[in-house]
Amino acid sequence: MAAGGLRQRLVHLDLKGAPPRAAYLRQVLPLLRTLGATGLLLEYEDTFPYTGPLEPLRAPHAYSRQELQELLGLAKEQGLEVVPLVQSFGHMEFVLKHKEFAHLREVYYLGEGEESKQWLQQQENTPEKLCLSHIKAVASCMASSYPTVTPIVWDDMLRGISEETLAESGVPQLVQPMIWDYAADLDVESKVLLVEKYRRCGFSKVWFASAFKGATGVNQSLTLIGHHLQNHLQWLKVASSTPTDLLQGIALTGWQRYDHFSVLCELFPVAIPSLAVCLQALENGGYSETVKENVEKLLGMSNLEIDTFMSTSLGTFPGSTILSLVTQVSFYLKSSVDELLERNRYVTGWFSPYHRKRKIIHPIIMHHFQPDAISLLSKWNAVVQDLQVAMEQVFHNSTVEEWMEENVHPSLQKLQQVVDDLDKAIKAQT
Repeated sequence: MAAGGLRQRLVHLDLKGAPPRAAYLRQVLPLLRTLGATGLLLEYEDTFPYTGPLEPLRAPHAYSRQELQELLGLAKEQGLEVVPLVQSFGHMEFVLKHKEFAHLREVYYLGEGEESKQWLQQQENTPEKLCLSHIKAVASCMASSYPTVTPIVWDDMLRGISEETLAESGVPQLVQPMIWDYAADLDVESKVLLVEKYRRCGFSKVWFASAFKGATGVNQSLTLIGHHLQNHLQWLKVASSTPTDLLQGIALTGWQRYDHFSVLCELFPVAIPSLAVCLQALENGGYSETVKENVEKLLGMSNLEIDTFMSTSLGTFPGSTILSLVTQVSFYLKSSVDELLERNRYVTGWFSPYHRKRKIIHPIIMHHFQPDAISLLSKWNAVVQDLQVAMEQVFHNSTVEEWMEENVHPSLQKLQQVVDDLDKAIKAQT
């Protein structure tokens, strides 16, 4: 049984980057259930099959209506509650970037738009009250249209607002705050005090939000499990000091981009071991050798590394090949190419950019590094080819292309260029 009040454990699927194909998600849902998830926090962003006036928001790789219905049906069969995460305040880039919705833009900072500035000039109006009035408007609209649905709000904007202002706003009767912190060393005591403050303001329930990936670097490619496990162990401590009738549950976030315009961070399959460790730690009220062995069994991995990125065994979970190949690329591609181009004395001494440009090559020296360059290139081409195949089974082409351009092409193209320049220089000698 879960420790404290963490009976609800929602796994966040951030679909604003690298959205998996529907077929892959169908494979993953039963695993999430087995690992200890009780629900999904589905962030559709531009992958929702919008129609009518909202159709411009729909990305080319958006899910079809039928795919989503099947997915939601499967979630229900698995006993997973689905909580849709629909932006309505922050992170509206996917909407506001379209010219059709440009008239709704505020500049990025609250209170900087023309209408907001006028409103803030009136006596007693503050950015906090502006924020609360917007939350209240959206939540009231929800309450009248869907009386059985309770909105949850991320608590960034609420934290700094005084108890008095919060209590007077009427917001605590309409929403439940999600208190988020993704740090490995989150301050337990200050979180407990924040929970107490929210209760005094009139909120009847609170949620926590941890992270199993996507919170340690904007272009992170591998997941540091130890960081995320520590984050969850800290949340367990907060939970043990929170009244169970107040705590609804926890959302394990897995950000796929920091926002709509930033690069991809760790791909979902790469982070499955981290998610497994975190879910199992929550379900068992801590982490132990037994929990580790259980995770290894569930993922088909013989050796799970928590404190380094090097989990050598492949695993049998959906997408495990991607984890194995991404690990190789992330660890060795750039370093092996740099080793050859920047630290091999024959390349730096006898085939510098100056030589390459003028096609000058010493015929004897060439034999000292040409075979190395060619074999390194063929090795990486083979690895990248395998990764491409594995990724195409899980992701759409646009994701594969983006990941390769960010993580593979810079090094691979440098290597290819050296091999090509060698060929040209040799031909020029004959």
